[in-house]
Amino acid sequence: MPYRQTALTRQNARDKRDGMLRAARSLVAAEGFKGATVAAIAARCQASVGSVYSYFDSRDRLLAEVFRSAASHEIDLARTAVAGTGQQAAERLGELIRIFSGRALHRRRMAWALLFEPVSPVVEEERLVYRGSYTDIGEQIIRDGLTSGNFVPQDPRLAASAVMGAISEALVGWIRPDSREPSPDEQAGVVDAIRLFCFRALGAHDLAGGAAR
Repeated sequence: MPYRQTALTRQNARDKRDGMLRAARSLVAAEGFKGATVAAIAARCQASVGSVYSYFDSRDRLLAEVFRSAASHEIDLARTAVAGTGQQAAERLGELIRIFSGRALHRRRMAWALLFEPVSPVVEEERLVYRGSYTDIGEQIIRDGLTSGNFVPQDPRLAASAVMGAISEALVGWIRPDSREPSPDEQAGVVDAIRLFCFRALGAHDLAGGAAR
């Protein structure tokens, strides 16, 4: 009699696969993608290396899924934060900078993995989607700001790409694995400095009502 999966065996398989993804994501958060080896994932799940490969075609595909999951979580948080800040484009931009920079400084190892850690081409494809999603959010904010006159005339897509690039590059020295952890005051200062730079670049008015010069 041929083997037939039951609802219970299918659920058990999904649970094992999800457990492996959780283990991989935990390893990435602690050690980066380089630390999420198949052997380490299997050990955390008390499973064999072969069993990991029975659920994933390759380590690259597994890590790409981990990247997609972690990135989607960050993007969802950014979209929610921006949507809840009111109608002013400057306020929404400020919130986007705060959530992106603040979370990167607070979760430095994961931020480094998502933004800068060398990865395989398969995972890099997910990184491009991740960066593009932030640019999409920024572009809509800038378009709204151009319509309302909050920002000086410019190409909204190019400006959004430049803003997100500037934010990421400004964080490099603070989130790299060999750097010291910044204090809460330093974190706040970094976020404020990035925010001011981006507002000046866009010719925006700051949240206190003054013009950025």
